[in-house]
Amino acid sequence: MKAIVKYLSYLVRHKWFVMIECFKVGLIWRGLVHDMSKFLPDEFFPYANYFYGPDGWKHRRSKHGYYRPYHTGDEHFDFAWLKHQKRNRHHWQWWVLPKDDGRTIVFPMAEKYMKEMICDWKGAGRAQGKSDDDLVPWWEENKGRMRLSPRTRHWIEMEIFGIPF
Repeated sequence: MKAIVKYLSYLVRHKWFVMIECFKVGLIWRGLVHDMSKFLPDEFFPYANYFYGPDGWKHRRSKHGYYRPYHTGDEHFDFAWLKHQKRNRHHWQWWVLPKDDGRTIVFPMAEKYMKEMICDWKGAGRAQGKSDDDLVPWWEENKGRMRLSPRTRHWIEMEIFGIPF
């Protein structure tokens, strides 16, 4: 029960900060509906257990707040993460298509979802007590893990570093 209450508290903080960031860039609806799937039982309970269960949340994150959602050893969380990224277009993974021959196609993200993704990163950081200044080091640590189209990567870097697109 403790894990559920702690995760719910974090999730509400996260949604609040992402909503504020989305409102700043004119994404009113996206800010309101951001991460609603995390309240579904098949996402909520595995997330609560993974981050706030016996091992605790602090042990699951790098210094910049990145958690490694792959090969966690927790099949329930891994499947919940898969569902979450495929339900939410603000995750870059939504835009990656695995082909039957082993290749992948990476589609350019729609601008509103790129904006929401950056708002998500900022909101997650703020919910964890970090400032917006932490976004650049977070990006530098994590950009190599992301499969992004060249246009998407360029747009994101222009936004993060404050260069007009």
